[in-house]
Amino acid sequence: MHPAPLPVIFDTDPGVDDAMALYFALAHPGIELLGITTTFGNVSVAQATVNALYLLEIAGQKIPVTQGVATPWVKTAEAPPAHIHGADGLGNLPQRAAVKQTPDPRASAQFIVDMARARPGEITLVAVGPLGNLSLALKLEPKLPELLREVIVMGGTILEPGNVSPVAEANVWNDPHAADAVFAAGWKLTLVGLDVTHRLILPTTLFRQIAQHHAHPATATLLHAVEFYAHFYSQRHPQVAQIQGCFGHDVLAFIYLVNPELFTLALGAVRVATDGLAQGQTIMNRNPSANYPQAGWEASRPLIQVCLQVQADAAKTVFEQTLMRPWLH
Repeated sequence: MHPAPLPVIFDTDPGVDDAMALYFALAHPGIELLGITTTFGNVSVAQATVNALYLLEIAGQKIPVTQGVATPWVKTAEAPPAHIHGADGLGNLPQRAAVKQTPDPRASAQFIVDMARARPGEITLVAVGPLGNLSLALKLEPKLPELLREVIVMGGTILEPGNVSPVAEANVWNDPHAADAVFAAGWKLTLVGLDVTHRLILPTTLFRQIAQHHAHPATATLLHAVEFYAHFYSQRHPQVAQIQGCFGHDVLAFIYLVNPELFTLALGAVRVATDGLAQGQTIMNRNPSANYPQAGWEASRPLIQVCLQVQADAAKTVFEQTLMRPWLH
């Protein structure tokens, strides 16, 4: 007898690697996707909502999609990285099919709160963009950490160099104040950052095989987007160019959800530098017995789990086997 699928809300800014993660979640039998909450990041929040609805439409899926925050809490918004994801977030698709579904009228933060209240202790929230929706949901419902089963965040980096500065990862850097609030909220939270996502390189040939296996508009769209995305990463990272692929950033958050045994974790307090040269840096206290005199590192601060190592080959196999399943309508 198989265990019941894990109910999940997916907070996302699609985005090519977000599209990978979405299709992984739809394809995996152990995941029940309850809703998609969109945010700014890889694209504007309006485009993120359009993309989420489109990716669902072509996959034959009908799941609530809500539109969330459009800007960071405090810092000036950054321009979306069109050179990485395309101006449309999906590698500049040459054409799009019509979409019938419209967004749920609720704001993303309200949707998160409503669902958590309706199913207390059951829902995992997987967040792979800036964390404004989650920090706003905390303001609406301070008991949210007790109402959600778990939060998994693709963001940050502890030991690996950053991807928008020497120390900062893009999702946290896009809204550092929101991230610092989320990391301090006291829920069961796992950070899946560049320490592990830079170990998972997915070759373009794998997406070609998936598209050929399914021969479906959804996998053809994903292949187009990945080819655009992989071109950027292959120019920038020699280890990616060798494989001719891309990092599996966002999908690794879902792989952690279903296969946590593939990861090595550390536990500690994590803070975010909110301004200056280190803006967006995720700083982990890996020496809790030090009793640091600087404010902000009190022993009472909540601890979170941070993924520091991953069995990358095994994670790639999980991804491949999941996307090869018969999941498309």
